[in-house]
Amino acid sequence: MNRAACALAVGLVGVAPAMAPGAWAQMATSPLAEPGAPRAAAPAPGEASPLAGTRLLGQGLLRFLGIEVYRARLWASPGFRPDDFAALPLALELEYRLDFKAEAIARRSLDEMRRLGRFNEEQAQRWQQALRAALPDVKAGDRLVGLHRPGVGAVFQQHGRTVGEVADPEFSRLFFGIWLSPATSEPALRQALIGPGRAS
Repeated sequence: MNRAACALAVGLVGVAPAMAPGAWAQMATSPLAEPGAPRAAAPAPGEASPLAGTRLLGQGLLRFLGIEVYRARLWASPGFRPDDFAALPLALELEYRLDFKAEAIARRSLDEMRRLGRFNEEQAQRWQQALRAALPDVKAGDRLVGLHRPGVGAVFQQHGRTVGEVADPEFSRLFFGIWLSPATSEPALRQALIGPGRAS
């Protein structure tokens, strides 16, 4: 398990007494799936996709030290190829089990994006500001959906309404790559999202 990739594990102070309160905030962004973690419950029959023209590919439950962090689900367009995940529209939904601050999510997202591609400091600052403005704070039980629009950027929705967007295609590719890139720090969750048995 890659501790540096403890995605979005903010607000867990007191759960692990051996860790200093600030340590949780230092570990926050990419998906973190434990091998053999149970799959999340299937969506209700007939549940609509958050993005027209896409279908549910897979889902997984993300845990950290046995604590449920969020359930992730991926919808993608027909023709989706895992090795070229950013070529077509897709939607990634996170259903949170814990409370998270937007600022911490934005900061750690940039850290994970740096693992996947090169960008300069000006881009990093611009993207972090845009992401911080686009993402809401979330509470346990909230669902946040990210929509990847090739050639356009990323749109974020909560409770069916748009709460923010980042109009930059390269940002969107790297952001969704946190979960979907072949170079993700958490390949087990990626495999669950792209679908069992699907070649990477």
